[in-house]
Amino acid sequence: MATCYNVTLSASNNIWMTDDVMIKRVPLLCLQIAYNLLVSRFLFFILKPLHVPLIVAQMLTGFSVSRSLLGYFEGVITLFYNPRGILAVETISNLGIMYYVFLSGLEMNSDTILRSRKKGTSMAIAGIVTSMLFGVGFLTLQQKLLDKKEKTHIKAYLFWCLTLSVTGFPVLARILAKLKLLYTKLGKDTLTAAMLTDAYGWVLFTLLIPAANNWGEGYYLSVITTFLFIAFCFTVVRPILTPIIENRTNKNMWRKSHMLDVFIGLFICSYITDFLGTHPIVGAFVFGLILPHGKFADMVMEMSDDFVTGILCPVYFSGFGFKLDLPVLWNTPNSVLMMLIMVLLCIPKVLSSLIVTFFFGMPARDGLSIGLLLNTKGVMAVILQNVAWDKRFLDPCSFMVMTLAIILMTVIVSPLINAIYKPKFRFMQSQLRTVQKLRFDMELRVVACVHNAKHATNIIHVLEATNATRISPVHVSAVHLLELTRHGTAILVSQMADLNNIAGAETTNYGPKAEFEIITTAFKEFVEQYNAVRFDTSSVVSSYTTIHEDIYNVAEEKRASLILLPFHKEYSTVGGSPEISHNEHCEINENVLQHAPCSVGIFVDRGLGSLLKTKMRIITLFIGGPDDREALSIAWRMAGHSGTQLHVVRIHLLGKAAEEKVLKKKISKSPHGMLSTVMDGVMQKELDEEYIFSFRHKAVNNNDSIVYLEKEVHSDTGEEIPTLLNEIDKPGYDLYIVGQGSGKNKTIFLKLLEWCDHPELGVIGDILASTSFGTHSSVLIVQQYMVGRKRVVYKCHNEMKNSPEVL
Repeated sequence: MATCYNVTLSASNNIWMTDDVMIKRVPLLCLQIAYNLLVSRFLFFILKPLHVPLIVAQMLTGFSVSRSLLGYFEGVITLFYNPRGILAVETISNLGIMYYVFLSGLEMNSDTILRSRKKGTSMAIAGIVTSMLFGVGFLTLQQKLLDKKEKTHIKAYLFWCLTLSVTGFPVLARILAKLKLLYTKLGKDTLTAAMLTDAYGWVLFTLLIPAANNWGEGYYLSVITTFLFIAFCFTVVRPILTPIIENRTNKNMWRKSHMLDVFIGLFICSYITDFLGTHPIVGAFVFGLILPHGKFADMVMEMSDDFVTGILCPVYFSGFGFKLDLPVLWNTPNSVLMMLIMVLLCIPKVLSSLIVTFFFGMPARDGLSIGLLLNTKGVMAVILQNVAWDKRFLDPCSFMVMTLAIILMTVIVSPLINAIYKPKFRFMQSQLRTVQKLRFDMELRVVACVHNAKHATNIIHVLEATNATRISPVHVSAVHLLELTRHGTAILVSQMADLNNIAGAETTNYGPKAEFEIITTAFKEFVEQYNAVRFDTSSVVSSYTTIHEDIYNVAEEKRASLILLPFHKEYSTVGGSPEISHNEHCEINENVLQHAPCSVGIFVDRGLGSLLKTKMRIITLFIGGPDDREALSIAWRMAGHSGTQLHVVRIHLLGKAAEEKVLKKKISKSPHGMLSTVMDGVMQKELDEEYIFSFRHKAVNNNDSIVYLEKEVHSDTGEEIPTLLNEIDKPGYDLYIVGQGSGKNKTIFLKLLEWCDHPELGVIGDILASTSFGTHSSVLIVQQYMVGRKRVVYKCHNEMKNSPEVL
């Protein structure tokens, strides 16, 4: 049925007249935008525990007013989809999707696609081919079940199969980020395959869309001219635009008004590809792909991403959801088999991934997970379905089955991956990756987390002291931590190994290029000075509230024994007063300490120098417990360096100072809690004595640069500890290495803990890091990894509970 649009304009105020104000274009547009924003955000919030993408919530918003639900009432259809005003709604929605695709192209790096590895390429090609073959079979089976007499057109097969084969790369990247799998090997392999699948999908899309209009000479002419235009954009337009944009960006000459130039280029490219017979979004995607990445892309995304994805796109995706008409599916013959076909459409990607991962020697669980993840659909699948529906290539039943399959594939990904990998218990089966358990003839693997170039230099000075030799080498994984400040996907691509390890790359995908280059250069120079050291650098971009989970994944992937973190305060080398305090970094350190899969060290820098310039004097304070044993293990390793002097002071707690207090347990209410605490204390004392005996026998007696002393503390008031520390500090040291000691339940430490400014450092570490203590020594606070260890939980620093609880 054709619809004629009334283009007559009226300036009258219809709300005071008898005419219905809702039949006009602007009121209907405003109502739809407001409804889509409100309901999609509400559904997204409700489905947040399942990690459902926003695009699904937007589709369900349109479905809510379809004939299957509220649209059953005629007044709802008249209100939201009145024919007299639907033209304006469709115009805005198509404009929004065109800009959305432009941003997707701006986020994707074409150099990454060309530099892809064999594994990712194999997964992408296998997924596309398998989906195409299975798609033909499933559509043929469905047509037979419908008992259709007329022959299905080849265009229906093409659109059906291509919809089944594509992967929504931006949507998948966000899912991986939310599941905290982005910086795992699984995440890297999946994201590479998804990017390639998306790229191949765009090529097939460009070939297929002209076929929707005609198959004759016009089809070949349209395809050839479109690819010639794309080649022209990459070979001519890109070399001209890139230097101009980068020059203005580097000199901070870009203004918001210059965004009009970007819009003009977007509209011109979209018009050209539409004129050539393809689709406007092809030109929009290509224009985004040829523009520079890095700082320019960040600026464009920051200014337009929220408006496009939050206001314009919901109108388009809700319109797609509005086309869902479930009664059509229920009333067809063999409706149950139709639903079965919808479920079976999830199989091709999973099957192809299992086959490819088998040939590459990967676990079957990874193959299953990659297949499920590659099933994620995005904007291209929606556009293909819309074109097939508008051109009537697919009958209502086929359209309904594929549309429901798109939603099903995207929705089930997160819950199934969570069930397969069980993130909360991912590290429970980890080996005891600690420095104490590591033999001297084994490689020490360290994850060094830094926020800026200064942190990198400070951490390197600590790594220099670890005494890397050919017998006992050191492998450093330097991780540049960056806060996720927007929802772009280019930032997520920055984790790919190919990009991260390229020194001198033109731009990084997120954050300033210079910062990452300086960090990489600093570690490169460090490795050149010490032949027994290897390193790799990468960026982790995530919200600061959850970035600790990404750090866990990196440590697990690298099989690290130690995570090094910078203290959140930066001290001046003159006077020792704090210069800068980053409280958000404090939260990161506290979160990492909670469930790290290996030991953790927090480094408080006060001008620790390089071993190349001075001999280092290190002191370790040993009171007892696993953290102190780990601290002594690190100091013992450092003492092997010829230019290092190590002083070990063991502090004995005697009399009232040795009294213990059983803390209230929050979870366990076992009547054997007291007995367990006593037995654990006895066992820890035995382990302490055994380790100290081994240290004195193997290290002190065979190395003149190691000095061992013992001190005693009798009072439980807490005043004796600071006095003793001041006495010990008189000779002056370059570096203190102490245990975090959060599990100690001595009464003396509980009293001192009430006065701690930084509980994550422990009692001793907090005193040494305090400006009132007076020392100018740097401090390394160590926490040893233990499965199921008791942890004291605090509020944010400077706000402690009156009585900390042990979990």
